[in-house]
Amino acid sequence: MREKSINKKNLLKFILGSAFGILMFLIPIPQGDSFTTLLDFVKSFLKDLFGGSLPYILVLIMVVSSVLSVYDSICKPDWIRNNHYLKRAFSTTPFYLISKILGMVVTCMVVFHVGPEFIISADTGATIVDLCGTLFCIVLGFSFILPFLTDCGIMEFLGVIMKPVVNPLFRVPGRASVDLIASWFGASNAAVILTREQYMKGFYTKREAAYIMTNFSLVSIPFCLMIADTVGISNLFPAFYLCICAVGIILAILVGRIPPLSKIPDTYRERVGKQINEEVPQNKGVLAHALEMSCKRADVFHIKGILSSGMEVVMGMYFDLIPIVVAWGTAALIIATYTPVFNWISYPMGMYLKLFGVEEAFAVAPATLVGFADMFIPALLITGIKSVKTKFIIGVLSLVQIIYLTEVGTIVIKSEIPLNLWRLFVIFLERTLIAIPLIVLFANLVL
Repeated sequence: MREKSINKKNLLKFILGSAFGILMFLIPIPQGDSFTTLLDFVKSFLKDLFGGSLPYILVLIMVVSSVLSVYDSICKPDWIRNNHYLKRAFSTTPFYLISKILGMVVTCMVVFHVGPEFIISADTGATIVDLCGTLFCIVLGFSFILPFLTDCGIMEFLGVIMKPVVNPLFRVPGRASVDLIASWFGASNAAVILTREQYMKGFYTKREAAYIMTNFSLVSIPFCLMIADTVGISNLFPAFYLCICAVGIILAILVGRIPPLSKIPDTYRERVGKQINEEVPQNKGVLAHALEMSCKRADVFHIKGILSSGMEVVMGMYFDLIPIVVAWGTAALIIATYTPVFNWISYPMGMYLKLFGVEEAFAVAPATLVGFADMFIPALLITGIKSVKTKFIIGVLSLVQIIYLTEVGTIVIKSEIPLNLWRLFVIFLERTLIAIPLIVLFANLVL
């Protein structure tokens, strides 16, 4: 195997291809007072390029998605069902079909400014449509660059090297370290898509993919800085971000070892089976085996595969996922913004915060749960709070809860991984309840 896989051609594909993927996804680039990635620059370039036409492109996507999905549901045409890309985009269940239609209606209402204010306002539908415009640009730039990170060998190399550390701590393959770094410096939804694609290709089990999605998909450093600035504690950002990292790691160690995550089957996607091997043979060194696995992976990396893989992600995200994000995300924000539901259900959280001595506990209690809908809402709810320590606690909490329906929740639910809405909410509550005493302890030490 060594003679066949380790050669000049494969080494160059591994080194150059992986270097490009790492440069785009993982290398932090200074931006003002914080950091970003080149992928984020690509996203910003595409947003500027499309400009004011982006909302109308979304309308077109929604209409095509809904019309062809309805047509497929009624007529079941062979030209859709026998085409891998079209089937993934337009063949769906009645529930998701209704969600697509609702997503189309909401997008049209927002873009053309017609309909009730509670649907099209900047707090609800308009926010989600803008988010989907960003997601459109991320997917366009992300999809055809992702194979350089996942298929050139760097994940196999890091998988073998990092397994002795990552596996005992987090009970996931060493290659998951790439997901963590990608989300740390980039976008959480991009990291979730990366994990989803790795599961689809047989590199993660159902439990591993579910665990990585719900524990490693942290928001980026620039967004953390924006939250700190919004709640008025940007002067405390070093301590603020250190707390996010420390609590995030502790949560990742603990949450994966309790239900519901621990009860998810440790089986690979049935259609592809297990495609990962990070075990080091007894007669080989770690570095030698890591290089061999990397070159073996690079050997099957081709331009045609980039186009095929990228097109599959684009079709699935644009015509299957984005309409559902609009429908579900808008519904979640309507409930959070215009109904007292979160006020009603947050009273026990107020008592829990009070137990740990958090000032203005009942005033900020809704902010501990509303983050399930969207990660930015908690920061908006606590801007009027006077206690700096309480702002610090809730600000950190909102960023380590991770499971936000508008950002990553919908992508997770729409994947083949066995995480439904109820399981996601239970994991969200577990992260919240475990995180609060940890954050309070840290806040008492530094403030």
